[in-house]
Amino acid sequence: MRLLSFLGFFLGSVAFVQNAVASPVETEAGEPVVLAVATFPEDNAFGHVVNGERNKIFLAIENKSDRNVTLKNIAGSFHYPESNKLVKNTTALNYGIPLLEGASMQLPYAFHSEFKPGDYRLNIWLEHEADGQTYRVTAYDSIVSVVEPEGSWLDIKLWTTYLIVSGLLGGLAFYLYSTFVPQPKKRKTAQVSAPVGTVTATGVGGYQEEWIPEHHLKKAKKTKSSGAATSGDEASGVESGTEGRRRKGKK
Repeated sequence: MRLLSFLGFFLGSVAFVQNAVASPVETEAGEPVVLAVATFPEDNAFGHVVNGERNKIFLAIENKSDRNVTLKNIAGSFHYPESNKLVKNTTALNYGIPLLEGASMQLPYAFHSEFKPGDYRLNIWLEHEADGQTYRVTAYDSIVSVVEPEGSWLDIKLWTTYLIVSGLLGGLAFYLYSTFVPQPKKRKTAQVSAPVGTVTATGVGGYQEEWIPEHHLKKAKKTKSSGAATSGDEASGVESGTEGRRRKGKK
């Protein structure tokens, strides 16, 4: 694959040189001669197209005619190398800048790829306008290799994507749990307020009379007093009975 890409780059450069030397000023149809050749940057000499990344290519353009032209846009397309069937067009980049007669310039062009790794035919062209007519010039037509990007543990974009996705999934799970899973009810314990002032404990049981209604206290006191009187009567009766028996014994 690298050999094919290198050969395509070499043949494109040779064709550009030949056209620059042998091309007439204008063609028979009156089209101004504008030469264009596209090359990949030095760090991508084999013409690898990386999926998911911004792939750059540079176009060297020269106006060989005696007329001024306007460079309209640069675009491209991917094709299957065996059948030349179109896979997908690349996004066109509009310029709209004038190119004077005999002038030359270099313009960048970037495109993205999301294809299955393998060999494809890449076609890059330039459209220019002269006297109200639009013409197309092929700048690159060769086989390129589409490859996947190299993975790295230090990829900040990848880690950021993982963190964002994890946060969204965690928030969704918490929402579903709090919405559909019944939560246990908390039991509320009544708090007893402490009495205000001095608390005195009365009675055998050590209860607090401040917390007992007055009518209950009156009933309790009446019951105690009647019980004490009954006990006194019983005691006096027992004593009287004992004295009577003693008297009878003396007789």
